[in-house]
Amino acid sequence: MDAYIALDLETTGLSPKSDRILEIGAVRVVNGIVEERCSTLIDPRMEIPEKVTELTGITQDMVAGMPEIKDVVAGLVAFCGDLPLLGHNIMFDYRFVKHSAVNSGLTFEAEGMDTLKISRALLADLPSRSLQSLRLHYGIPQENAHRALDDALTTHLLYQRLKREYGEDNAELFTPKKLNYRVKKQGPATQAQKRHLQELVKYHRIELSMDVESLTKNEASRLIDTILGSYGKIKR
Repeated sequence: MDAYIALDLETTGLSPKSDRILEIGAVRVVNGIVEERCSTLIDPRMEIPEKVTELTGITQDMVAGMPEIKDVVAGLVAFCGDLPLLGHNIMFDYRFVKHSAVNSGLTFEAEGMDTLKISRALLADLPSRSLQSLRLHYGIPQENAHRALDDALTTHLLYQRLKREYGEDNAELFTPKKLNYRVKKQGPATQAQKRHLQELVKYHRIELSMDVESLTKNEASRLIDTILGSYGKIKR
């Protein structure tokens, strides 16, 4: 049986340590056929950067009232099971999911295949190997670019096309490899950290882009250091 999970995320930025997941899209594929889909918007508990909204079309209103990542990550890990992951730059998506999984006390170890690496090895003459460029190159239809489920489905179709065309002579490129990424669990911000932040915000009249109650210890520490560095201490 040839089976995998095609996975794609939309996020507020590029770093799993400081940015948040906005949308999850995953499809379970068995013998080339999509058997099940998993898709949801996520409330990141922070302001969505304007450039991200311009790219994805995901607005603050769209994520209002949606689940937080801590409420859905267990379901996503269960959906993936022991199957290898497929993605276009799969380590990007894997890092974000693993951060969320570890913070929720879950184990998330996986193997993966990467259509970006495959296309870089096999399609070096193309001017771009972005997912959308490759989709257009192969005439793969897609309704919504830069939306998680649509991109996951496109990645699956691209992988199948590349495998049909090049797989027989390049089996190693299409073989799942261990995804290596270490993550330490980040606990929630302490009450002392949250009080300090709220005092700094009030004193310096700052508008935060994220909900203080959603911060981890590390996020709160970095934010406090940033405010102190930019605005200074509270003068008693």
